[in-house]
Amino acid sequence: MTAVTARGSYMRRQLYLMDFTLSSMRRRWARNLILLLVYVLVVFLLASVMFFSNAIRNEAALLLKAAPEITVQRLKMGRHDLVPLSYLEAIGKIRGVRKAEGRLWGYFYDRSSRANYTLMVPGADKAGLALEKGQTILGEGVARLRGVEKGRILTLPSPTGRPMVLRIKDILSSESALVSSDLVLVSEEDFRRFFELEPDVYTDLVLHVRNEREVATIVGKASYRLPDARFVTRNDILRTYASIFSWREGIMLALLGGALLAFAIFVFDKASGLSAEEKREIGILKAVGWETGDVMAMKIWEGAFVSLTAFMMGTIAAYFHVFFLDANLLQPILQGWGVLYPKFSLMPSVDGLQLVTLATFTIVPFTAATLIPIWRAAITDPEQVMR
Repeated sequence: MTAVTARGSYMRRQLYLMDFTLSSMRRRWARNLILLLVYVLVVFLLASVMFFSNAIRNEAALLLKAAPEITVQRLKMGRHDLVPLSYLEAIGKIRGVRKAEGRLWGYFYDRSSRANYTLMVPGADKAGLALEKGQTILGEGVARLRGVEKGRILTLPSPTGRPMVLRIKDILSSESALVSSDLVLVSEEDFRRFFELEPDVYTDLVLHVRNEREVATIVGKASYRLPDARFVTRNDILRTYASIFSWREGIMLALLGGALLAFAIFVFDKASGLSAEEKREIGILKAVGWETGDVMAMKIWEGAFVSLTAFMMGTIAAYFHVFFLDANLLQPILQGWGVLYPKFSLMPSVDGLQLVTLATFTIVPFTAATLIPIWRAAITDPEQVMR
């Protein structure tokens, strides 16, 4: 019973301290409001970068799940070269390879729109994307840039100068815009005619394996048969994407260095001492009977109120900015530059570890910075403090 009573007394004491802290903060509302706005801005910028980077990494990982386990590229003088049909026959029979096929794709610079397109022949397993001669399926970005619709005519000047006239069969959904925004799908006959390719060459080869754990073994066997080829696994592509987005995230955080420096200076100023008004208030509280622990608890509550409120407001604003406004402030830096910006909405994805890290580097330093000056003022004689 005594323990319950003591616990209830402690809770009432903390509630009274919280009530007094809020009253004290209202008396200095202008200072606390400016402090809160600066704090919210710093948290908002950092959280936006973290949310966007994490979401776009997850988006890339989901899209690459359907990618082939191994991509084979022929190298000539260190550069990517066309792959002959004989290469496909050489590695297609390796044990563990479920399916091997050649791919046709290439880049084309459209001078009229000043954008690079990716021309590609859809795979044989893509029944919904099957095309006849003279037909095309466009990515959302190409259709938007050229101002065309389904059923209209698209004309592309080939590298030889002769135009290729295509009728638009369909336009790809914006849901896949992250990887298909600049895509122009054409039939194999049109592709070979456009780039003047021989019928027995491909841009690269892809291998689908039965067991992902055998990828390294298959790559070793294929490397022995094709010494002039480069083998890129799906995990290699995932690591490359992760490195690119981490690099861009680092650039963005470096650009936010000014805000972080301002926040660091602010925390240092907070830790360097209290204002004359705050010292006088502490002296009065000590004079009327407050204990040192009560004074420190009050100021800890004040720091906690400000930091937690700023953290929640900044985090919620960043979540809304990234997942509802498509991170308009960050896209040019983290997504990259280009004429054909893909328009897509990121799936909400929040990493708990990132939130904990953000909270640790924003809430803890600010709250801890208030302890030393408060302790110094609280242990000083009230008469000396109020002078």
